[in-house]
Amino acid sequence: QVQLVESGGGLVQAGDSLRLSCAASGRTFSSYVMGWFRQAPGKEREFVATISWGGGSIYYADFVKGRFTISRDNAKNTVYLQMNSLKPEDTAVYYCAAAKNWGPRTVVGDPKRYDYWGQGTQVTVSS
Repeated sequence: QVQLVESGGGLVQAGDSLRLSCAASGRTFSSYVMGWFRQAPGKEREFVATISWGGGSIYYADFVKGRFTISRDNAKNTVYLQMNSLKPEDTAVYYCAAAKNWGPRTVVGDPKRYDYWGQGTQVTVSS
C-alpha cells in the first residue's frame, strides 16, 4: 500500500513556473514507477510524464515540449514535476500515481496501469 500526497499547485500567470511535489508513504517507494497526470474540467485524465524506479528512464507527453521535467528522490520518497513556461491550457488538477511495472510509453502513459493515486493539486494559469 502506498499513500501519495501532492503539493505545490497554485495560481500563476502565463510564463511562470511551478514545482509540484508528491510525497509517498512507506518504505518501498523505489520499487514503484511514478507518473504525473492531469485532468481539466470536462476532459479525461491525461498523461503528463513518468519516471522509472531509479529515474533512468523517462517519458513525457508531447505537449510538454521541453517545458516540464520529472525527477525523483528515492531517499526522500518524493517525485517532482518542474513546470516552466506555463500556459493557460496547462490549467488542471495534477495527480501523481504509482505503478509496479515499467514498459513502453503506450503502457506507462495509460492511467489504468497505475495502482495508487494522490488526491490531486490544482494548477491554474491565467493569461
